[in-house]
Amino acid sequence: MRFMRICLLAVLVAASSPLGATEPYNLIFKKGTLSDLSPETVLAYERTVTAPANPRMSERNTGLVRLTFEPEDMARLKFYQGKRHRNIGSFPATVGNPMILYFVETVVREMAQNTGGSSFYIRNRVKDALISKAEIRNGTVVHDGAEVSVSRITLRPFLNDKNRDRMRGYEDLALTITMSEDVPGWYFSLEAQAGGKDGSAPIYTNALKLVPEEGTR
Repeated sequence: MRFMRICLLAVLVAASSPLGATEPYNLIFKKGTLSDLSPETVLAYERTVTAPANPRMSERNTGLVRLTFEPEDMARLKFYQGKRHRNIGSFPATVGNPMILYFVETVVREMAQNTGGSSFYIRNRVKDALISKAEIRNGTVVHDGAEVSVSRITLRPFLNDKNRDRMRGYEDLALTITMSEDVPGWYFSLEAQAGGKDGSAPIYTNALKLVPEEGTR
């Protein structure tokens, strides 16, 4: 994952967000979500990707993403599969948790690979969905053995897209972000799913879930 490509998404979203942005945008891109964490903290997210038509994608991209802190208020993301790992990039920790940027960019890239579509077009539609009104649902989840309150937002970037009939099953792609003040780093889970309607199996899923894997280093 190229750092500049993720930063480009952030710039596009920020540039398109009007003054007094909608509540969903402010929740999804909440600032300061890493500010109260110790520099020794490690946040770990299980990443599970399924794409039955592209098993290599599933094998390559299922693993663990770790967020660690570095000097000068930077946060670094690395992807792990057993003893192997690869660097994702470093980001200003003062802005917020970069997991949302990583999640969105991987969804864009993987959808483009699986459909043969334009990553630029897909990214722009996702960007539009991120700054549009969306339903906010409240609920509870269990994290680290405790029940916590969460807010959940689901975005459907292609719901009214003029090119829906060319999306090869991704026209109903849904991105669901689950957030809570009671979990470190704000994001409890980030999930994308395409297909799976009427009881059929999804043709693609991309899920990141915070796990109490390390705590501190």
